[in-house]
Amino acid sequence: MKLSTAIGSCLLAAITLPASAGEQPTPMSAMDTVTHLTNYQAIEFRRYITKDGERSHFIAYFDAYFPEAMQQLAAIVFGQFADRGNPNHFTWLRGFHDMSARAVVNASFYYGPVWREHRTKVNAILPDSDNVMLMRPLHPDQDVTVLPAVDPVLEPNGAAGVVVAQIFSVKKGSEDAFAAKAEAAFKHYAMDGVHSAGILVTLDAPNSFPQLPIRTDGPWLVWLGVVRDDTTLSKHLAPKLDQVERELSATGLTRAPTERQVMDPTPRSRLRWLDQAH
Repeated sequence: MKLSTAIGSCLLAAITLPASAGEQPTPMSAMDTVTHLTNYQAIEFRRYITKDGERSHFIAYFDAYFPEAMQQLAAIVFGQFADRGNPNHFTWLRGFHDMSARAVVNASFYYGPVWREHRTKVNAILPDSDNVMLMRPLHPDQDVTVLPAVDPVLEPNGAAGVVVAQIFSVKKGSEDAFAAKAEAAFKHYAMDGVHSAGILVTLDAPNSFPQLPIRTDGPWLVWLGVVRDDTTLSKHLAPKLDQVERELSATGLTRAPTERQVMDPTPRSRLRWLDQAH
């Protein structure tokens, strides 16, 4: 028997082997399917501008072609969003295990077959894609939340909820002091219908893939949260967001007003409100 045939037979047997008599398969929750998607220490917070009236088309292309292409290369698209109040703005977050992996993955993707097939059409409706902050988790063991991919059967209407990003411009040299105060302040967000999805800070490292520009005017700290619905956002979370922004601005450790992005997940965004996860 040829080696390739023998290996194939073994794999098939492993896949089709029935459970022992009386043995019941252990139910797997949706969260169990993503336990291997962890340890993304280099994160791109990417904010794009699309041509007038073209954001919905860009979202359709992005959702259809790119998340799984990235995942196959060992990167992850945490989520992608349409900014409220800015009809041409699109934001997404991409994670890599480290800066070396970022170089390898980006080279494989941007010189690979998926991007090569679709780049002309996508770039034609994307005049600005250079607003990119290079980030890392505030604590290495607290990655950005990776949720299961949207289930087209169980979630036929696509991703639900609202995503909020607070972007704090921090004075250089004050990063640690500000982070300590911010972590304490973010405890105000602990409430029903709100889930903290991560705290990011600037990753101070050389650009390992210079073909994609990254901003150098940091540092920043970003809080990410997922909110169940607009009522929870307006009645409960928004007053706390205002309070925290006032408190942290009063520390004297920031260099510009806080940016607050309120965003709708695209239909296939992983980062969304998911009852079983939150």
